[in-house]
Order: sequence, then C-alpha cells, then structure tokens
Amino acid sequence: MDKTELHKLQGFLRDAFSNDGVKVVQGKRNPDDADVLFGQRQIGSITVDDEDGDRSFAFAMPIPVERPILQDYLRRLFESDKLRIVARAKKTDSVELNKGDDFLGVISADDPKGRSFTLQMAILDLDLDAF
Repeated sequence: MDKTELHKLQGFLRDAFSNDGVKVVQGKRNPDDADVLFGQRQIGSITVDDEDGDRSFAFAMPIPVERPILQDYLRRLFESDKLRIVARAKKTDSVELNKGDDFLGVISADDPKGRSFTLQMAILDLDLDAF
C-alpha cells in the first residue's frame, strides 16, 4: 500500500468510527498490509485484495469481550454512541456493526461460547474516493 491509500483508509476508518484517534500505518510484518492503531495500541490490520481486477481492502479487528458487552466495549473504545450492534437474521454466531443505520461490518464469534469476537469490514476502492 502506498501513502495515499494509507491516508484514505485512515480517513475512512476515522469516519466509520467517528473518532480521529484511529491511525493507519504501513504494516510492520508485511509492507503490503497496514496496521490500524488507536493511540499507541494496534487494534487491527488491513490486507489488500486485488482479485478479479478490483482493488479492495479487508479490515480485521479482534474484540476481546463477550457478547453481552460488545456494543458498550466498542462505544467506549471509539467514544461514539453512534455504533450499534444489530442481530442478523437466522445467524447466532455473528452480529452486524452499524453506525446509525449504516452497515459497517460483521462481528463473528471466535469460539462457540462467544468469549471473543472479530470485526470484519470490507472496504472497496470506491469507498475511499471521498477521502
């Protein structure tokens, strides 16, 4: 990823989470990826997908809490009451993360007992045009 993409991805995530504390930097392990920081702490990573000639990005963020406090955890982390957890029809192992009525991504359980989760967001190249 080049600096322009990193900057656009940072703008996108800052807007999505309503917090300017989100920072996107070149990946430490793989320069083709990006690390997502909040303050000094790495909270997730972004990988590139160039399949089918369309460039897109996959943001993944582990969430180390159980289901009952998932929404509160994300709202406190990003200091945003706009984030909402919404149940998915016919799915019990995952929920949606919305900002107001806008879909952001899917939060899936990492284990059958729901003790930890992972947020996955697909970011299309055209999603970055505004940034």
